Amino acid sequence: MVLAVSVDLKKSARVFAVVVAAVAGSALITACQNDPDIDITKLTAETDPPEVLYNQGLANLNAGKTGEAARKFEALDRQHPFSEYARKALVMNAFVSYRNGQYQEAINATGRYLNLYPQSEDAAYAQYIQGLAYTKQIPAVTQDQKPALKAIEAMQAVVDKYPDSQYVEDAQSKIRFARDQLAGKEMQVGRYYLERKEYLAAVSRFRTVVEQYPNTNQVEEALARLVESYYAMGVTSEAQTAAAVLGHNYPDSQWYNDSFKLLQSGGLEPRESGGSWIARAGKKLIGA
Repeated sequence: MVLAVSVDLKKSARVFAVVVAAVAGSALITACQNDPDIDITKLTAETDPPEVLYNQGLANLNAGKTGEAARKFEALDRQHPFSEYARKALVMNAFVSYRNGQYQEAINATGRYLNLYPQSEDAAYAQYIQGLAYTKQIPAVTQDQKPALKAIEAMQAVVDKYPDSQYVEDAQSKIRFARDQLAGKEMQVGRYYLERKEYLAAVSRFRTVVEQYPNTNQVEEALARLVESYYAMGVTSEAQTAAAVLGHNYPDSQWYNDSFKLLQSGGLEPRESGGSWIARAGKKLIGA
């Protein structure tokens, strides 16, 4: 009788264990189905060859599933760090970070890639992504413009190091935009000083625009502001030179019309002085 009870207890224990395992498995499946962030392929990812992980990453990226794409590329980098696919995954992961607005992560990834593979076929693309990430962080001219400087540096590297790449034309466009922002910042500060009649400080800012950013869209106003500042200081020869350079490069400009009228109100007219820094800088302008 004791033996029968013992056998029944063992049988009950086995049944209970099976039920518990089944319930646990059901709960795990339910959790996987309800959690949108879980990667259902992660249990097999350890054995996936690099080309499979890479193609899975591309497929997710093309489907707009950037989070899953990033996980595949990161898994490839961890599991097959010395493969050709790992190299490609690194630059693709940088692109995914850029696409997701994670600009610093994109910059870090491209920096790592360029340190490891500076002469690879994707190096130009990595450098271009880095430049794009900095460009996206350029703020309004009222704020600090360090990202603009970084964008110029990164995009200039595209132009200088990879002159035959397909990214050069857009890199040059981004450089012009960033330079316009830097010039705009100088103008914003210069106008601040001009409004407060701190003319020497204002001239310094406007001079920076004319000399350092001669081919930006800020030069026209900068020359006009120089006319205004020098005229207010009584340095009429420089005011006349600034107006002459402005009229030579932008004869139909409203800024030139305003400058001409200002000089005319004092019995003066535009006249270029060959010894002026403005005349020398004027030779580098767009219309020179």
